Amino acid sequence: MIRGNITPFRFVNDLPLNKSNPDLRVNLLEHWQVDHRGRELRFAWVTYLEITPENAYEIMRVGRARWRIENETFNTLKNQGYHLGHNYGLGKEHLSKVFTTLMMLALLVDQAQQLGCWLFRKAWEKLGSKRSLWGHVRSRFREHPIDSMETLYRSIAFGIEGYMVEVIESDGVP
Repeated sequence: MIRGNITPFRFVNDLPLNKSNPDLRVNLLEHWQVDHRGRELRFAWVTYLEITPENAYEIMRVGRARWRIENETFNTLKNQGYHLGHNYGLGKEHLSKVFTTLMMLALLVDQAQQLGCWLFRKAWEKLGSKRSLWGHVRSRFREHPIDSMETLYRSIAFGIEGYMVEVIESDGVP
């Protein structure tokens, strides 16, 4: 078995997708490697891109990166407080799609906050996990009047006593 930095590939261009769709032509790339424990790992991708010896490595890297992004996204949605898969397959015909779309939108908003809101990052850092953060967010809405997301994240990051933000109007009167 091959170990180390050798990266074996096998590819074929212009294959029929399947028996039912012989006119739909695709290209197949296979890659395998041996991990540090000696286990052989095999990967395969179907693409419309023509595969050559010069671009096989780059196509493999893009395919692996895409898989990682998708895997981490679904892992987040399943295990970090979004509850994907909990009940969303049990609804009416399109209900599960609506719930899944709403969760994806929530994840997008959370990722934007993670990148652009220091209070979100501070609250997340204080609690140590997103699952814990979402539990605190839900409890804050049940326990206290919340007038803004800033107030919400301040209350988590600095405690209930530290969440009040005094706004001073331009004429000096609060």
